[in-house]
Amino acid sequence: MNNKIKLGVNIDHIAVLREARQVNDPDILHALNVACINGADQITIHLREDRRHIQDIDAKNIIMHSTLPVNMECSINKDILNIISDLRPHRVTLVPEKREEVTTEGGLDVFKYEDEISFAIEQLHDCIIPVSLFVDPTVEAIEKSKELGAEMVELHTGLFSNLFAMLNSSLPYSNHSVKELELPRYELSSRLEKAIEDIKISAKRANSIGLEVAAGHGLNYHNVHKMIEIKEITELNIGQSIIARSVFTGLADAIKEMKRLTTR
Repeated sequence: MNNKIKLGVNIDHIAVLREARQVNDPDILHALNVACINGADQITIHLREDRRHIQDIDAKNIIMHSTLPVNMECSINKDILNIISDLRPHRVTLVPEKREEVTTEGGLDVFKYEDEISFAIEQLHDCIIPVSLFVDPTVEAIEKSKELGAEMVELHTGLFSNLFAMLNSSLPYSNHSVKELELPRYELSSRLEKAIEDIKISAKRANSIGLEVAAGHGLNYHNVHKMIEIKEITELNIGQSIIARSVFTGLADAIKEMKRLTTR
């Protein structure tokens, strides 16, 4: 097994806090600097169409000043792609996006949007930008991603994370309980095992056809060990849980602890 797995620190939620009061506090570039010197292997940000957190000037400044590679998440919207093509981050991860969602829900539908995704990959490749596709952990989605020309896939771990939390945290007793997962514990355990197996199978298939494999969405200090056990996964992108932990420990210590947990 590899001794190291790359940790991508998503700093979007620093911008969420800033935008809540419409002031430049906390400073996104301060967060960038803390991440760069405390164990992150790359910086991940999402330039959304609705600009609810990261703004264009943020993306430009982060790419300009980061001492680490920048992984830019974005939709297949043509206007967004034109902006990012000019910014030229180290990598682009294409994700689905809906205005009404709280966060990205589900993987990119690589079949329904085949033509749009193919165009986006071609445009980004013309600018010498590698592309990852954020997809659900299915063999079909993996194989289609390869066919479309992506160099990498990021496996959507949202279902795994929700199942894990419904089994192993206070989530079921909160206002944010996942209603469709309010099931007997034996059923949750069975579904969790299947979700983990789906990720393992997808990661192995991706690796076997030459795709690099990342994983992300809902990963935190309690569940990330399950992803570390999958040797084909070489990168994790984690944001909300790190920023949430930093409220109590400070951002530097929150990143260091996640880095410790994600070291093989």
